[in-house]
Amino acid sequence: MSSPARIASLDQFRGYTVAGMFLVNFIGGFAVVPAVLKHHHTYCSYADTIMPQFLFAVGFALRLVLLRNATRDGTGPALRRAALRCLGLIVLGFVVYRLDGNFRTWAAMVAAGPAEILANAFWRSPFQTLAHIGVTGLWVLPVILAPARTRLVYAAVSGLVHLGLSHLFWYDLLHAKRVIDGGLLGFLTWTIPTLAGAYAYDVVAQRGAAGALKPLLAWGAALMAAGYGVACLNQGGTLVPPPFLPPTAPIDVWTMSQRAGSLSYLTFAAGFSLAAYVAFLWLVDLRGWSSRLFATLGQNALAGYLIHLWVDDFVKPFAPRDAPWWWVVAAFLFYFGLTCGMVQVLNRRGLFLRL
Repeated sequence: MSSPARIASLDQFRGYTVAGMFLVNFIGGFAVVPAVLKHHHTYCSYADTIMPQFLFAVGFALRLVLLRNATRDGTGPALRRAALRCLGLIVLGFVVYRLDGNFRTWAAMVAAGPAEILANAFWRSPFQTLAHIGVTGLWVLPVILAPARTRLVYAAVSGLVHLGLSHLFWYDLLHAKRVIDGGLLGFLTWTIPTLAGAYAYDVVAQRGAAGALKPLLAWGAALMAAGYGVACLNQGGTLVPPPFLPPTAPIDVWTMSQRAGSLSYLTFAAGFSLAAYVAFLWLVDLRGWSSRLFATLGQNALAGYLIHLWVDDFVKPFAPRDAPWWWVVAAFLFYFGLTCGMVQVLNRRGLFLRL
């Protein structure tokens, strides 16, 4: 299987995902913004499709790079290098998001003690996008070079283990702790879009862009239908509102939820990521279309991610949650332009942030 250095459609897809992240992360907190652009934790909104696409792109690129490196350097060195990069992302994530715990006095910290501090340090803040990518990357490394059937079984088993643990205790606990993006056990279901991305790479490498369209679209449709079908188990098989619409049934372990990292949500989101990537495969690799903005963001995604957090903190104090729509639009355009401009400056200087 050939391993091209870069695939243009992946860069464009990644750039679109970064731009989508800028959008939903900035505007999601404003009262005037439509519900579909916000995270709700009770159904899959457009905002909830963004993070799975990052994991999809990670799986695609991880499969590509490891196949190439394993051929050049051997399997062991290639996997060790990938593991170190995943560990680096985890550490970076913990530094960026900080650990849980806010001790205002030394006496309070001493009273808590090392055991309590460690027990409560990792529930919410640390496990966000970068940490989830790192942990999920480590989890899939044992099978990332394996045949597609092995990876499919691994993803299915990981999802079912998450479902079983959710039934036993995890679903209630994650809501009590108000975790983010699935929390400590989120890697089990984030595996699904990650390995979907690895599969997409295989199909593109083996069949070319034109030959990959139909099988990837078919798999995308099948996964979206499967995710929706799992969500319908909420009512014992009765149809629930489709994704992007608010729920009418009680919320439980079957519900699509980014907070819970639920099986239904990430199965549907993996299929949605496949379908979205197919659009870029057709537009970019077959039709020759490209966006300079998406190329800029896609080639330096980690830098864009970090910069958007800092620019958000700079702009948000002047954008109240109840601001009118025109002020929200103006604030977003300023934030978006400043963030993209800073990434473009880094790119022009050849400063690409990668682990």
